[in-house]
Amino acid sequence: MNIIKKAALHFARKEFCRNAINERADLAVLRQKHTLPEKIGIFLIVFSFIMVIPSFFIVGLIAADLKKPMVGIIGIPVAYGISWLITMLGMYLTGPRYVKVLGCWITKVVLEKILGDEINTVR
Repeated sequence: MNIIKKAALHFARKEFCRNAINERADLAVLRQKHTLPEKIGIFLIVFSFIMVIPSFFIVGLIAADLKKPMVGIIGIPVAYGISWLITMLGMYLTGPRYVKVLGCWITKVVLEKILGDEINTVR
C-alpha cells in the first residue's frame, strides 16, 4: 500500500471524514431557496475562482509590457491575495452551513477516489 492510501485511510478514520462517508454527503443544500446574502456569497466564491487566472495573465502582461519584472513579482501574489479575500468574504456571507456541506462533500469525493473499494472498511 502506498503512502497516499495509508494517509487517506488514516484521515478516513477521523470523525469528520467518517461522518462524511457514512452520511453520503451531497450538495442537496444548494438546491434549496437561498437568501440574498447567500446568493451574493455564492456569486463571490464563483467570481473569485473565475477571476484569479486571468488576473495573473493581465499582471504578467503588464509587467512584460513595462519591462519591469518586479510588477509581476509583487502583483501576482497581490492578485492571489485579493482573490482569497473575495473567497473568504463569500464564505462568510454564505454561512457555515454551506462551507461545512462543501467540505464534507469534497472530503467524501477525494477519499472515495483515493481508497476505492477500501472505503467500505471505514464504514
